[in-house]
Amino acid sequence: MSTTVLPTYDDVVSRYEPVIGLETHVELGTVTKMFCGCPTDFGGEPNTQVCPVCLGLPGSLPVANRAAIEATIRIGLALNCSIATWCRFARKNYFYPDMPKNFQISQYDEPLCTDGYLDVEVDGELVRIGIERVHLEEDTGKTLHVGGATGRIHGATESLVDYNRAGIPLVEIVTKPVPGLGARAPEIAKAYVAELRDMIRTLGVSDVRMEQGSMRCDVNTSLNLPGEQWGTRTETKNVNSLRSVERAVRSEMLRQASVLDAGGAITQETRHFHEDTGDTTSGRSKETATDYRYFPEPDLVPLAPEPAWVEQLKAALPELPRQHRARLKTEWNLSDLDMQSILNAGAVELIERTVAAGASPEAARKWWLGELSRRANAEGVELEAVGATPAQVAQLQTLVASGKLTDKLARQVLEGVLAGEGDPEQIMAARGLEVVSDTGALTAAIDEAIAANPDVAEKIRGGNQAAAGVLIGAVMKTTKGQADAKTVRELVLARLAN
Repeated sequence: MSTTVLPTYDDVVSRYEPVIGLETHVELGTVTKMFCGCPTDFGGEPNTQVCPVCLGLPGSLPVANRAAIEATIRIGLALNCSIATWCRFARKNYFYPDMPKNFQISQYDEPLCTDGYLDVEVDGELVRIGIERVHLEEDTGKTLHVGGATGRIHGATESLVDYNRAGIPLVEIVTKPVPGLGARAPEIAKAYVAELRDMIRTLGVSDVRMEQGSMRCDVNTSLNLPGEQWGTRTETKNVNSLRSVERAVRSEMLRQASVLDAGGAITQETRHFHEDTGDTTSGRSKETATDYRYFPEPDLVPLAPEPAWVEQLKAALPELPRQHRARLKTEWNLSDLDMQSILNAGAVELIERTVAAGASPEAARKWWLGELSRRANAEGVELEAVGATPAQVAQLQTLVASGKLTDKLARQVLEGVLAGEGDPEQIMAARGLEVVSDTGALTAAIDEAIAANPDVAEKIRGGNQAAAGVLIGAVMKTTKGQADAKTVRELVLARLAN
């Protein structure tokens, strides 16, 4: 069987121009659902947070959630959008097992927020991403396919449906097509979603936890030859991490180039992204707006946000992430390169929370950009999912600063934290890793090292202090690395100065 050989990425971007577009879905953190009073708590027993309205039972009538409308307007304002003075909901008709009504209440030709932008900083350069629309809708339920190897319907023996999520307020943020990015398209896609996530978290309208599905991204990608019309796009559905957004764009660019190079045509379709391989596979042909048979929702009155209310919401917006980072850069006395390293690692908020928990900015950066970033990269996870909290990192640094741990011992304690053994103090005690500070015990170890290395001792007495390294090494071995090397050196030199 022949195997398709993909072109190299450098080859693709030298011959083709990518165009990307991103559709990001954000579950709002309201107490109740979009059109009923059911709770929105994550992780409830399946099908326990439902009612006749969100199940679409006959005779039930929806009522719009004011808190969700307000949250959507705040998102639109933060994205520099125009806010509609009059808009309405529509019915989007399609069949999925997890759509209890067989239609979704959404917005179509009259969205709540339109024509905005989000500036994204990549390697010190600002890239403006145009926002087509921000509209409000209800989420679907969740289908679980069991009995197969992949968790997808193909090969499954049965499918289970949980309607708890059905009806939760969902904001969809749709970018305009973004051409002209060249080789940076995957990187800029990732940076956009990261900036959007930080902005929404700052607004406090969603926890935007991609691993729980409260923020999901559909990645649209197409290729065209320079100077020609944009190519046919594909939509990679429900990408659920920043790293995967970048990988999905790159993967589709390589795949589409391979198809085009072979004389084939790109099919407009939805595709699935596979975390394990980084590849996409075909899902279904992509519907057009006419396929959904949109029409105005007859059971809901139009929305007409008062301009004065919108102005109040605008005036109350918090400091947004880009301005916030500029302030932190000054407060933490960072260079542009330092700040860019923090941004690239996705560590701004983690470092800020670590500083708030008591660590210095320099120490917080050291841990998050050093050992923890190395671990996250090795495991292929986002930094915030690596297994340590800012409070734990601050506590670890406090133990180092107080002299109870050396950096070497602290890394062993951190291993325990990442393994789920508890907080740093607990792990230090349980593993017996505290620095040996008993001068009596250190003096005994030093005397033992001197006795075992008389020639070295004579060199030190003769003024060759560099020779002390041999004795320090012997003491560190005796104390199993739990002595402070600086203290041992001072004691060795003092001992041999007599």
